[in-house]
Amino acid sequence: MARITGSNGERTAAAIRQAALRLIHAQGFAAMNLRELAAAVGISPASLYNHMTTKQSLLFDLMLEHMTALLEQTDAALAAAGPEPLARLEAFIGHHVLYHLERKREVYIANFELRALDQPNAARIIGMRHDYEARLIALLEEGTAAGLLSLGDARISAYAMLAMLTGVCTWYRVDGRLTRQEIVALHTRLALEGVLRRG
Repeated sequence: MARITGSNGERTAAAIRQAALRLIHAQGFAAMNLRELAAAVGISPASLYNHMTTKQSLLFDLMLEHMTALLEQTDAALAAAGPEPLARLEAFIGHHVLYHLERKREVYIANFELRALDQPNAARIIGMRHDYEARLIALLEEGTAAGLLSLGDARISAYAMLAMLTGVCTWYRVDGRLTRQEIVALHTRLALEGVLRRG
């Protein structure tokens, strides 16, 4: 890749992140080398260190950016849904599926390269993941308290729901026969039908 004409620090840093996402997704964090990353951006390997401190810090920054965006956008979707418990749960499910369809690389790396983080960095990302899970657990508990949902255990139900909804990353193709909106609607219906109180 040729060097970006007139590139500045911010644009180069963004290009490094995008190239890193692509390379890590394709071959794994351990196999990605910085020389290859620099070549993909069109800069020298030494120039990488103007935008990152270590390969480890780059991975952590990618995961932190992903989790921060996921949490902030989820909170915005919940706020827009209003106070009604089922509307909030539906908003969470719909946003989760759409986000994971649109950011397959980020989700894959966050899920499968967590083991590559050193302990302090891993602890921070795991804490953010727990915060995200807690949002869904709270939604399920709200719905149960309102008499709208029937759950054996809110935490286990949340984990099962997240596993199902996140699985879309493994098979979704842009050129598939269903649109993103159709996939979101299908997953929302399946998830809600699994927890709604009958009768």
